[in-house]
Amino acid sequence: MIYELSPEDIDRVYFIINEAAKAYQGFIPTDCYHEPYMSIDELKREMKRITFFGWEVEGEILGVMGFERVGDVTLIRHAYVLPQYQRQGISSKLLTNLKGMVITPRLLVGTWADARWAVRFYEKHGFKLLPNKDELLKTYWDIPQRQIETSVVLGINILKN
Repeated sequence: MIYELSPEDIDRVYFIINEAAKAYQGFIPTDCYHEPYMSIDELKREMKRITFFGWEVEGEILGVMGFERVGDVTLIRHAYVLPQYQRQGISSKLLTNLKGMVITPRLLVGTWADARWAVRFYEKHGFKLLPNKDELLKTYWDIPQRQIETSVVLGINILKN
């Protein structure tokens, strides 16, 4: 079941993000990887502006995906599934749910360039690597220059019928 998460879910969201982000270790630059990957204080700030959804099975949240409208686009933010539940379609279901709620013409996602599994996931769902990633990351995200240098942006046009 998919539902919108609330501030009361922060401990579970924190756990999921930090467990799933361990996959980045050894793939992204070592100066960009740290544990915890996201601090609880950072997550508190993120949850004030990002709408998070969770995939729940038998009362337990197993995956999360957030989105944030920024100007004329919507950003996918913090898409993570607990490692033992990955490759079971949870991210696909969360993404399909999110796509159905987007009211902007474009949906963008930024990820680490070396996280090839994440890039492939989004490409499988119709996203394309965008050539102007530096411009997009500086316009729509608030991230350090080092992260801009080591990231990619993928996008998809969302057309409402």
